[in-house]
Amino acid sequence: MLELQGVRAGYGRINILDDVTLKVRDGERLGVLGHNGMGKTTLLRAIIGEIPLGAGELRWQGESIASLPTHRRARLGLGYVPQGRQIFPALTVLENLRFAAAGADAGTVDAVIEDFPRLRPLLDRQGGLLSGGEQQILALARCLCGRPRVMLLDEPTEGIQPSIIDEIAGVLEGLRRRGGLTVVLVEQNLDFLRALSDRIILLEKGRITRSASLSDASAVESLIEAAGFAEHD
Repeated sequence: MLELQGVRAGYGRINILDDVTLKVRDGERLGVLGHNGMGKTTLLRAIIGEIPLGAGELRWQGESIASLPTHRRARLGLGYVPQGRQIFPALTVLENLRFAAAGADAGTVDAVIEDFPRLRPLLDRQGGLLSGGEQQILALARCLCGRPRVMLLDEPTEGIQPSIIDEIAGVLEGLRRRGGLTVVLVEQNLDFLRALSDRIILLEKGRITRSASLSDASAVESLIEAAGFAEHD
């Protein structure tokens, strides 16, 4: 279980997250909805360790990880796909994957490529020469090469063509069926968020203001209405 208790975090003297308390169960897919500037990316960066906590506690499987650097959190099983993808543009697709799989068993990269067949003919191409959608698929594949138990996804559909969005959704759904992977998904594409979440929280001005299970359709619609999102935002 991933647990945040009374978390405050931000940038310098600017506080973005304000008293965030949240539990994400093992294997759960948590959707995070909110408009720009509400703290969604800050939440993921605080979990992975790119920014320090100003207050509060962060635990993974009952153990505090608030003081651990990012690479130690990654070794524990936390993976992060940032907004904007941030692949290594000068490295080939295969080199990007091998870099992420360092220390893993020899079959890790091959197994990941099986999940992302679109990458197979691109293995010798530099990451910077890929389309935006191909870079997003590479970023997801690279994260999975680290064998994460928790995947933090920040706006994976942003600027991506619908066919690749469907492909990404299919891979994530396949991972869910296999079990074991916990997902925290920041997303404003409502169809994508609904399809790949078990529960949705609404983040407003750095606070969690609502939560709804996808099994309760009326609660989900109420949350979306409270957030001020139209169906095709």
